[in-house]
Amino acid sequence: MRWNDTLIPTLRDDPSDAETNSHRFMLRAGLIRQLAAGVYSYLPLGLRVLRNVERIIREEMDNAGAVEALLPSLHPAELWQRSGRWDAYGDELMRLKDRHGRPFALGATHEEAITSLVGDEVKSYKKLPLTLYQIQTKFRDERRPRYGLMRGREFIMKDAYSFDASAEGLDRSYKRMYDAYAAIFARCGLTFRAVEADSGSIGGTDTHEFMALSDVGEDTIVHCRGCGYAANMELAVSLGGEGSPSPAGAADSGEGAPPVVREIETPNVRTIAELTRFLGVESRRIVKSIALVADGRPVVALVRGDRELNETKLKRLLGADSLDMMTETDVAEKLGSVAGYIGPVGLPGNVAIAADEEIRGMPHAVVGAGAADRHRTGVRPERDFRVDVWGDIRSAAEGDRCTRCGEPLSFDKGIEIGHVFKLGTKYSDSMRATFLDDTGRSLPYVMGCYGIGVSRLVAAVVEQHCDDAGIVWPAELSPYRVHLIVIQKKDPVQAELAEKLYRDLRRSGVDVLFDDRDERAGAKFADADLIGLPIRVTVGKRAADGIVECRLRSEPDSFELEAGKLYDFVRNA
Repeated sequence: MRWNDTLIPTLRDDPSDAETNSHRFMLRAGLIRQLAAGVYSYLPLGLRVLRNVERIIREEMDNAGAVEALLPSLHPAELWQRSGRWDAYGDELMRLKDRHGRPFALGATHEEAITSLVGDEVKSYKKLPLTLYQIQTKFRDERRPRYGLMRGREFIMKDAYSFDASAEGLDRSYKRMYDAYAAIFARCGLTFRAVEADSGSIGGTDTHEFMALSDVGEDTIVHCRGCGYAANMELAVSLGGEGSPSPAGAADSGEGAPPVVREIETPNVRTIAELTRFLGVESRRIVKSIALVADGRPVVALVRGDRELNETKLKRLLGADSLDMMTETDVAEKLGSVAGYIGPVGLPGNVAIAADEEIRGMPHAVVGAGAADRHRTGVRPERDFRVDVWGDIRSAAEGDRCTRCGEPLSFDKGIEIGHVFKLGTKYSDSMRATFLDDTGRSLPYVMGCYGIGVSRLVAAVVEQHCDDAGIVWPAELSPYRVHLIVIQKKDPVQAELAEKLYRDLRRSGVDVLFDDRDERAGAKFADADLIGLPIRVTVGKRAADGIVECRLRSEPDSFELEAGKLYDFVRNA
């Protein structure tokens, strides 16, 4: 492709709203342009990268036995109502009505649509297992679109759905998709990690996220270098680090006589940090009380003062669909307490108390007294206040150890690029999608769901493959293989050699971007570094000798090469 015949609107300066390397370089290199917040156009270079990713995905999906289909983006509301997600999915679901007032949604995900399709068309176990996939635009009304393609309201996704006759069959389908995903991300040149994860609004049981390691990632990965355990922060489990209180059953060990509860004045002391300074106690000796509403019911969650509440774990423990922080008015009306001084002692009977397991082993603790400027000391769980449900509801933290091998845990940032779920019969049950087994019984399909954020994956690749000058594309994803530059377009010798090389490489099946602009050499080189094609070939002052200059984008230095040997070099590079 000749530069003058395509659209590559490069920018010299960084856009003011670009916060990440992928966002700024994809804008500057002319790959994308924003139409609205979280909505982007893909320009010719960007589209070629997307098509390369899609090609890799199709090849690996086909190798895994999946079959491509294409489902509608416009979903009638009754589909989502049958699954129970019309109300449960939340504000991210983009809803609209047709001219007759019938409600629809733009597809955020396709569990309902695919379950309806297969339920209508596949009635016998003889057609199972079956895995269908599609690559399609999805729509989610993100509260805060950001980072370019990293978090958008319109994006491209590959989603696949497996249908099996048994849980054992699902295990096999899940493993095939898991392995296919690992192959896809490796071919895309990504450094990634598969981690245990929460299934969120999709539902199901076992699930893994594939995370591209990156400092700009919005997710935290917790992993152990000793045994290989890995999970995202929403699900990660851990043992306390050095100096943690004793576990359950050791409450009195080394602590002397049982503590006496005392109520003390703590004027204008509302935060954990203020309380530790005021009383001279460690934050791990304080019980932090967090007031929430879970599916309409008041809940107080208890964690140690040096810990953070993990709301995803709490939702799983309570079996709740929604979880919201109480307002100060809610705290007064539902708890009879004061924000900043909430404590577990004497809470109304209709308030559920969920406590982290670390609280159980505390021999005495400092808690809020429920009144302004008041706290209690010497409080012991289950002696001085009830606990309705115990569980791990804290986030793992630096210094924690692995529950499997005891080694210290490590923390990294990551970008979620893929997610695989075991759905079980969640959707086939609610939507009455069944098949007949070999005895004639009607059974629900056992399903799996497997998604890749295609456009987000491209952004993740740029985050991992760039330098100060621009993008450094992995060979399989690059929009073109060779960036051919002619220094003096008006020089007939240079122009003739450049044209010959362009024709010969294309005839040999090499994708070439020919910079035939009447532009300064420095500007052409800067654009070449910015766009980041793997091989740059420059036709310049030694054209008369049949010599060109070559440079690999991933290497700092260039070298000279006889023009007749260029194809062999490109083929082997």
